[in-house]
Amino acid sequence: MDAKNRMGTCLGVLAAAGLVLNAGAGGARASGVGGAAGDSAIAPVPAWLDAAAQPAATPDPRMNWWREARFGMFIHWGLYAVPAGEWKGNKDHGEWIMNTGHIPVEEYEKFRDQFNPAKFNADTWVKLAKQAGMRYIVITSKHHDGFNLFDSSVTDYDVMTTPFKRDIMKEMADACHREGVQICWYHSIMDWHHPDYTPRRDWETRPTTGADFDRYVTYLKAELKDLLTKYGKIGLIWFDGQWEGTWNNDLGRDLQAYVRGLQPDIIINSRVGRGGGAYGLDDSNGGKIGDYMTPEQFIPDTNPGTDWETCMTMNEHWGYNRVDKNFKSTQDLVRNLVDIASKGGNYLLNVGPTPEGEIPPESIERLKAIGAWMSVNGDSIHGSLASPFPNFDWGRCTRKVHDGGKTSLYLHVFDWPSDGKLIVNGLLNGSGKAYLMTDASKKPLPVTQKDLATAIDLPKERADKIDSVIVLDLDAAPDVSVPPTVTGDSLMFVGSTDVKISTTQSNVKVHYTLDGGRPSPKSPTADGPVHLTKSSTVRAQSYRGDRAVSAISEASFKGVAPRPALTVASTLPGLSYDYLEGDFDKAPDFKGVKPKSSGVTPTFTLKLATAPDRYAFRFSGYVSVPTDGVYTFSILSDDGSRLWIDDAELVDNDGLHSSAEKSGDVALAKGLHRITATYFEKTGGAELSVSISGPGIKKQPIPASILSH
Repeated sequence: MDAKNRMGTCLGVLAAAGLVLNAGAGGARASGVGGAAGDSAIAPVPAWLDAAAQPAATPDPRMNWWREARFGMFIHWGLYAVPAGEWKGNKDHGEWIMNTGHIPVEEYEKFRDQFNPAKFNADTWVKLAKQAGMRYIVITSKHHDGFNLFDSSVTDYDVMTTPFKRDIMKEMADACHREGVQICWYHSIMDWHHPDYTPRRDWETRPTTGADFDRYVTYLKAELKDLLTKYGKIGLIWFDGQWEGTWNNDLGRDLQAYVRGLQPDIIINSRVGRGGGAYGLDDSNGGKIGDYMTPEQFIPDTNPGTDWETCMTMNEHWGYNRVDKNFKSTQDLVRNLVDIASKGGNYLLNVGPTPEGEIPPESIERLKAIGAWMSVNGDSIHGSLASPFPNFDWGRCTRKVHDGGKTSLYLHVFDWPSDGKLIVNGLLNGSGKAYLMTDASKKPLPVTQKDLATAIDLPKERADKIDSVIVLDLDAAPDVSVPPTVTGDSLMFVGSTDVKISTTQSNVKVHYTLDGGRPSPKSPTADGPVHLTKSSTVRAQSYRGDRAVSAISEASFKGVAPRPALTVASTLPGLSYDYLEGDFDKAPDFKGVKPKSSGVTPTFTLKLATAPDRYAFRFSGYVSVPTDGVYTFSILSDDGSRLWIDDAELVDNDGLHSSAEKSGDVALAKGLHRITATYFEKTGGAELSVSISGPGIKKQPIPASILSH
């Protein structure tokens, strides 16, 4: 895993002073939803609105078992378990201890002679996972330290040269096959031990002379051939360590094809390619890379609309750390699982076994408690689909579709209503049968329908203090009240703009107003783009006849004057740059600091860096836009970055993080505008891309032809 702290960010959209800031590559395409019909409260419209866009609806036999599983065990285990997180007095290390402790290869190799996990029992581990409700296990066949936990045919840096001398991967695969659990491999692309893997870190003692990365890729494939030909059917392979500059999407596609040539039905995660954002799927320039996206240590705010899996530690470290007792509670773990399943994802929960070969007792305790909850409520998780609703303030929802279109809604109640009524906002056909999942007799709970909500009368006592599940069986698909979406290229415009009003709700007409007034059946019907020539507040609501069947959506679009172009006597091609080296946690100011080097570059690039990490750049110059209009500038980076247009900050993507992109919109007049970007790299992945889109320009890296200084 990447040692950097990975976290999700949810940014709203702001339109003011000719500037819009937004998260991700999608730009400021905003709309809002109210609460009940006529409610004027506004909130962002999330991705769950397109209930039909469930990934499980896409036929793909390879993915069926994984989609059904929803819950798996991650195991980080290797030589790094031996020091148990401690090196030279520092006790905060984990599986990255070789890197974070700056341990030379010759020193780290000594752990091999100490690796003798006499208490390891594959059957015990697999049965524990199965009892917890986990349907697959992903174990580290090789982590970044390069040590193989299997009997390798291409290196003696493996478990067979330790005092243990047993093929751990074979024992795990055999145990999983006996128990009906899918065995899966985590395999690192990065390798701090192999002489041909580059780049080197600044503390390393491995010589670079003679290193051949192509030769390393051949070695990597040979490792994978062992793993995919000696151990029977493997469910998936979980790649990691793909973010360094020597790896690219072409290599990722080639490795994906190679792996599929060995096991055609295997599932591959998104990190086989460079990925983007929260390790998203890259399907550009040559075809899709990977089968599912892999956010790490966080849960997306809404359903991403594709197959995905959150991997997460139980405490603070992936690998075993003797002093780390900061374990998540059983309640948090169960609710994480439910939250993830409600958004159509899988939960890959980590354990870090001890050097003796045992899963820590704190992990065992929590896994058994999760298993007790799953033994009663597992049907609401396994094989479930994402909720057709947004998150409820009282909990979450999962669902299953049965023959004939009948649907079971599983209402996961975290907070038991004090008045005894569970309100399911947005459900218009809630006349089905409701009962507690723990009630074998399925005694019906009273159900009533009012306006845009369904109410269920609950018993006084909750069934489970962590999550009580109410089943609501419907004779048809849920009829969900869906607020319309109101979208435009931006929340501001120059001259005029077209606004699209749409809905995924069936059998409705959408009526709208442009003056901020409440829509009615007499208001105009949205049957095409709405052309705006002045600032307007668009409000939209869905109707069936004279009855409002959705909340009101709202978005305000502001007509603005573009920032005037600069008058510059003459320019030269390219951007000016300054380069610094240092240990940064955010992009440095550069003011009053003498750079290590300066010069001119055709475009934004990190190839000018002379250190493998711990450096920073500032790029400055002019960008020429072809016409008056609103332009979107995006900056993708790993680590942090910032972007200014005409000396006003447009995008703040600063701080320690993995590959992530943020964007900003600005109204510009035709001509030259000053552009400045700063970037820093601490350790791990290094990536920077600055893109533009606007009138007649599809999103693309800013061409060198429109940059100058």
